[in-house]
Amino acid sequence: MVMIMFDPAKWNLIWTHRQAFIDGTVSTIVMAFFGLVIAMILGIIFGLMATSGRKPLEVISRVYVEFIQNTPVMLQALFLFYSVTFAGVKGFSALLCGIIALGIYHGAYISEVVRAGIYSVPKGQSEAAYSQGFSQLQTMFLIVLPQTLRIILPPMVNQVVNLIKNTSCMFLAGGAVDLISRTNAFAVGEGTASAAGQGYIIGGVIFFVICFPLSTLASKWEQKLKEKDTAKPTNTNKKKPDDISDAELDEMIKNGI
Repeated sequence: MVMIMFDPAKWNLIWTHRQAFIDGTVSTIVMAFFGLVIAMILGIIFGLMATSGRKPLEVISRVYVEFIQNTPVMLQALFLFYSVTFAGVKGFSALLCGIIALGIYHGAYISEVVRAGIYSVPKGQSEAAYSQGFSQLQTMFLIVLPQTLRIILPPMVNQVVNLIKNTSCMFLAGGAVDLISRTNAFAVGEGTASAAGQGYIIGGVIFFVICFPLSTLASKWEQKLKEKDTAKPTNTNKKKPDDISDAELDEMIKNGI
């Protein structure tokens, strides 16, 4: 078995058909990039809806998140592809289907990341902004969201990694052009099936090369944030007795102090 894996003739087949792996990699990156754009847009919109304080918007956001997160992404992708195809819509390719399906699926997860990031910002920040005459929209975009970026970026990077790996779910859609589809086509193709093992190794290595640096970056980023959060109490103790924030001042006024 080991000797077969190192057979030069089989690796030569990989080299001969290298363009299939290159095209699959490019398609996977394109699918992941545009899928991420859609996911970011949906994630921010539904994340803001979830923290808007308006019940109808919160319910809509919750329904979207729960439904998408509790159904398989492959099922969603296949339903989208075949329902649109059988409806007679022309030009709806597997690549476009993958972009939309992955965008909708990961938008639900990014929505939860945005929601958690917004709730992690102390409520006093918003109260202080309101006391200075900021509107709710100004407070969200000028005060709250800039502070959430530092918190949500590590889990966002993890979502990018998951999105890239989930491009493999388009394997079952007809005419799919992603890396896994191209790899499998090579593995079962006439004249190349003998090098199936080598083909799958190459596919795995390509995914690893793309995903490992991103997951490592996310882990290190998250660790740095934890270290900063751990060090915060020692710095806050240095606050002068006379230093009162706007939020604290507002609270004192409310309590009649």
